[in-house]
Amino acid sequence: MTALYKYGEMTWQQIKDAAAAGRVAVVPVATIEDHGLHLPVDTDVLLCTTACERAVAQAPDRAVLVPPINHGYSPHHMDFPGPITIGADTFIKYGVDVCKSLVAHGFRRVLIVNGHGSNTPFVDIIARLTVVETGALAAAVNYWAAPGVRQVAEALRDSETGGMNHACEFETSIYLALRPDLVDMSKAERDFTYNPSKNYWMDLVGGEGPLVMMEYWSALSRSGVMGDPTKATAEKGERLLAAAAHGIVELIDEMRSRRPAHRVDHH
Repeated sequence: MTALYKYGEMTWQQIKDAAAAGRVAVVPVATIEDHGLHLPVDTDVLLCTTACERAVAQAPDRAVLVPPINHGYSPHHMDFPGPITIGADTFIKYGVDVCKSLVAHGFRRVLIVNGHGSNTPFVDIIARLTVVETGALAAAVNYWAAPGVRQVAEALRDSETGGMNHACEFETSIYLALRPDLVDMSKAERDFTYNPSKNYWMDLVGGEGPLVMMEYWSALSRSGVMGDPTKATAEKGERLLAAAAHGIVELIDEMRSRRPAHRVDHH
């Protein structure tokens, strides 16, 4: 019998048993925000949560899927209708409280999987604070940076550097694989308001340039898109999802094999 792996569908006794078995608590984190005229505002939540669900479904004896944290840090998107943003301090405290709750129930390893770029520094802090405040192991990763995803994306991409950034070839492909009925490709448009040739800005799989900065999204994009969604296909999306799920499983197993280090107070 396959072990239950969706935290919200488990009883308290099953959660207790899962924690006692050393399973990793996987916490998807994303946000609600504009994704151009062709994608719904739940893009980050759907993509990240699905990648995590597919991963944990492959390792139901080694992990549990915690309900997602749907709201994140998106104040720079507020010039477009739709985003729901929460403050940095609220976000950090909320995330730490979620992780501390899991540790209180016996989970000693927590993997935070992020699906929104501007959440990145905050989920890093959430993981660090969880370690410091509980002694449990906690780590954070962006799902597109899980092992193997970059290689698959680069092999599949038809867009130039910068074409995989936001509501782009990457995200649109995955949404097409999941809910094509909600994607209006007739409204998908290539948008490079900034100059990607200088490599100052992030590409999901191409990495970041030397600067880390985020201006208001309306100053960077006419439509909310950054990249080239016209190159997206459902076939690419399925392969990207498979790569993300495989990479997350790899991280689950790495966390399970990691033993907590013993502190030494040298005072």
